[in-house]
Amino acid sequence: MTLSIKSEADIEKTLGQVIYIAGTQWGDEGKGKLVDILSGHFDIVARSAGGANAGHTICVNENGESKKYVFHLLPSGILREGKMSIIGNGTVIHIPTLLEEITQLKEQGIDVRGKLLLSDKAHLLLEYHKVIDGIQEERKKGKKVGTTLRGIGPAYTDKVSRIGLRIADLLDFEHFAEKLRRNAERHMKAYGFEFDIEGEINYYKDAVEVIEGYVANTADYIHNAYREGKSILIEGAQGSQLDIDHGTYPFVTSSNTTTGGACTGLGFPPNKIENVVGIMKAYTTRVGAGPFPTELGGMEGEMLRDQGGEFGATTGRPRRCGWLDLVVAKNAIEINGITSINLTKLDVLTGMQSIKIGTSYTLDNEEIKTIPTSLTDFEAVTVNYIEMEGWTEDISKTKSFSDLPKAAQEYVKKIEELLETPVNFIGVGVHRDDMIYR
Repeated sequence: MTLSIKSEADIEKTLGQVIYIAGTQWGDEGKGKLVDILSGHFDIVARSAGGANAGHTICVNENGESKKYVFHLLPSGILREGKMSIIGNGTVIHIPTLLEEITQLKEQGIDVRGKLLLSDKAHLLLEYHKVIDGIQEERKKGKKVGTTLRGIGPAYTDKVSRIGLRIADLLDFEHFAEKLRRNAERHMKAYGFEFDIEGEINYYKDAVEVIEGYVANTADYIHNAYREGKSILIEGAQGSQLDIDHGTYPFVTSSNTTTGGACTGLGFPPNKIENVVGIMKAYTTRVGAGPFPTELGGMEGEMLRDQGGEFGATTGRPRRCGWLDLVVAKNAIEINGITSINLTKLDVLTGMQSIKIGTSYTLDNEEIKTIPTSLTDFEAVTVNYIEMEGWTEDISKTKSFSDLPKAAQEYVKKIEELLETPVNFIGVGVHRDDMIYR
């Protein structure tokens, strides 16, 4: 355990010039809060993967008033003055959502001009991608993946098929309109739907006047900034178990949500990333379909959902809740190179008489400590738990580790021991200042 962060003041000297924030579970771990805190200590905050299927909720106390901000495309660092926010080439950008977020922030007194750059290589997510997403899910009948229906998969499909439209294409509008028309007609024929092609083209003809002021070669910008000594925080979206290669396929997203995706999604080399902070909820949640070995279906699951406010920031869907699964967490630590853990929502466990931690699985009468690749096997595992004492004290305003109830301290220490990774940040509430450093 090499990292020690006794206060927010230790962040810059401890974490280094470039860090990545990784989700360790199935997303919704609370990445936005730590990114918001850390962004005050970094010059650049960048997103490298995903699209408007990601939802980050940030609660800030301002002049005694609690303000909530929900972002789907904008990096969480956009709230900070003097910081540059970047949406990298690995993302898929739905321009209407982006412009809506920019407008909402302006109404709240935050102007993003001069604070936001869009990669000219990032792919566009068009309205017909959303239509295709819905058709594809419907065709799966009882085997739906449970996507957000935001068109993410079809947009990445066009990218991989080499027919996608990129931000740079908007700047050559005649070519853009021709390609959009051709793609839309192809998809309409393949999937049998009607679509207002000219309406879409006209929308972008107007939107490009706003968007072009944000477009840049962001890979070049980041490299120049790095050489100048500026610090960079890469903001992960979703979670490691939703990674298209390493997640619980096929119940995954369509991009690489792990550290490797951060590099390809920004054009930034892996040897420049000094630390990876893994965001881990003190229990486990999941949205949509797919295996979930530690899921709680009864009163305990409902208690976690209600106390934790476990409803999707993007879709509003109730999240499935269960005990902390360290097999899932260990996998994330290994594939991301995680050096530090932010344990979030520890306060949600208050009131539990006892708390379980899943430490391994049993499959065919054999103990295993890895996630089975076979979906059939993963659905068949049983979880081996250790049980720990709970606590009843309100910890939501606790500022130091030593002030936590002994049972809460032991819970954190046990996680560190089993994962062999330090827990340097502990979230005990929804607001920016509800964080324990250690």
